[in-house]
Amino acid sequence: MTRRPSRADLCRMASALALAAALGSTAACGVTAQTGSVGGVSDMPPLPASATAPVVYPHDVHSYAAPQVARVKHVDLNLDADFAAKTLSGVATLDVTGEVGATTLILDVRDMDIRGVRNASGPLAFVLGASDPIMGQSLTITTPAFVAGQTQKIMVDYATRPEAAALQWLTPAQTSGGKQPFLFSQGQAILTRTWAPTQDSPGIRQTYSATITVPNTLKALMSAESLTPEGLPAGEGRHSYSFRMTNPVPPYLIALAVGDLAFEAEDGRTGVWTEPDRLDAAHTEFSEVGKMVDAAEGLYGPYAWGRYDLLILPPSFPFGGMENPRLTFATPTVVAGDKSLVSLVAHELAHSWSGNLVTNAVWADFWLNEGFTTYFQNRIMEAVYGNDRAQLERVLGWDSLQAQLRDLPADDTKLHLNLDGRDPDDGMTDIAYEKGANFLETIERIVGREKFDVWLKGYFERNAFRPMTSELFLEDIRAHLVTTAALESELQMDQWIYQPGLPSNAVAPTSDAFIPVDAAAQAFFVAHGPASAIPWSGWNTQQRQRFLQWRPANPTTDWLTPAQLAELSQTLNLATEGNAEIAFAWLQIAVAHRYEPAVPQLQTFLTSIGRRKFVMPLFTSLWAEGDWGRPIATRIYALARPGYHPVTVSSVDALVGRPAA
Repeated sequence: MTRRPSRADLCRMASALALAAALGSTAACGVTAQTGSVGGVSDMPPLPASATAPVVYPHDVHSYAAPQVARVKHVDLNLDADFAAKTLSGVATLDVTGEVGATTLILDVRDMDIRGVRNASGPLAFVLGASDPIMGQSLTITTPAFVAGQTQKIMVDYATRPEAAALQWLTPAQTSGGKQPFLFSQGQAILTRTWAPTQDSPGIRQTYSATITVPNTLKALMSAESLTPEGLPAGEGRHSYSFRMTNPVPPYLIALAVGDLAFEAEDGRTGVWTEPDRLDAAHTEFSEVGKMVDAAEGLYGPYAWGRYDLLILPPSFPFGGMENPRLTFATPTVVAGDKSLVSLVAHELAHSWSGNLVTNAVWADFWLNEGFTTYFQNRIMEAVYGNDRAQLERVLGWDSLQAQLRDLPADDTKLHLNLDGRDPDDGMTDIAYEKGANFLETIERIVGREKFDVWLKGYFERNAFRPMTSELFLEDIRAHLVTTAALESELQMDQWIYQPGLPSNAVAPTSDAFIPVDAAAQAFFVAHGPASAIPWSGWNTQQRQRFLQWRPANPTTDWLTPAQLAELSQTLNLATEGNAEIAFAWLQIAVAHRYEPAVPQLQTFLTSIGRRKFVMPLFTSLWAEGDWGRPIATRIYALARPGYHPVTVSSVDALVGRPAA
């Protein structure tokens, strides 16, 4: 049952929004429903001056757009969702500004049927370019010549295709409730062009509005304020939901979900959406999200997006979370029952500053989104859950980074990447996340936390709603923090960003809580002691992860015997483990040892979870096991593929191949 915010909640929210003065603005208190503003009263703080300052657009190798000639400022979508045809169809109305005399607008599209382009005076000529498997097509529109200060409205009539890579259409059987279909989008990195014709580059920020028409039995949500009152009639027929986002966002943050959805507030500005049968568990799991928002604001300034809600999606969601403004999309695997995995929420919340507020201008600088966010996430966790918990997660992050440094080509271990001719997803590794975070931790350690925090808060304020590059980052930090040659030399900033591996000033984090874990791992995995001696019940999730991720210095294919594997599984109840992180770590061990008794559990795991973080490594491990693992991978993938999002499918297809019909 939905609980609306109380009067006290609204006053608390108004006080928080008043903090927007730190971004050069003020905010007024308005009556706000749990889904956003109703009746035209916005809960979004006004934009700071930085949002309207001139922007220099770096060349984006993953977009056909020429924003220096003509650029999209606003997107208005009026779309009908057809679950039978698996299409969205309607009109995108684009507000466009251009250089004086310019007569060409170039958009990005992919796997989309363009039915026509027009303005208020009639049809406009357009040409679709050749199709590229990564970038899709250019849509070049001939416009009337732009004049100074003019905004043109360009209407694109179109329909998506069932194979649109951003969209996943789920049957009722693929949902938790089992009665209604479900639709969700995932636009990062360059997939928004498969469902909205626009300039799909992270450096070209756009406001947006939308009207989405869906069956009356379903509810539509977007990463924007809802303008539709609660209590719409259910039953036959269709209903339209309206939305607006008044802050300019990179296109990958335009997001949509449609399904049988219920809401529960956590406090006056936070809450959780999910399928009704999962609502109680999700509400309990995320009861402290309001504390996270408070902690984040206390660190680096006001939250600029009004509400912060979570949407728990069906298991096929390909990522752990997606930082869509106002409405983080999250995997159900984070609902562990003990709040042990809520650092994912802290991460997506932190993106409200690093990524959503200050955005990488091109995907080669993905670290500017994820490295900053991983650092900020840990600071939120430290503030809410204490330093010990935060330090455990830092160590696990460092361990993951070491694996990536071993496995990736040297050029891909740089923070600033060369992605020319490559899918931007190639840059979505722990280099961006963990090396980026360790770089910021290094700066903090050397200059001191107090000075670092002053700089970082100022960085977000100075660059709010603007695209960022590695070069601009260095200009900012050299102007406001690193002002001496001696400090510049000590920090080695150019080495961190432009060179492979880790510079000499990188320091591995440590935690005393892992000392007994490592001792137990040594005793079991190397000395072959009994599994009953492992103090499993006294460990938290992070310690359990560490134990199962531990490897001997020189592991062989038989560093565990079948008897040890059976004892480990039975003693620790790993075959029935409900925590996805723990189950994943165990299944990696089982696959590496070709442990047949774990294959049914592996199949259940891979056919019920579509999160790429788990799916791709497990299929990769199976594939590495040759004549044993490849038949298993092929068989399981044929069963699992229909339930995976296109983002996951494209990764696994490239490894395993597309199953026969």
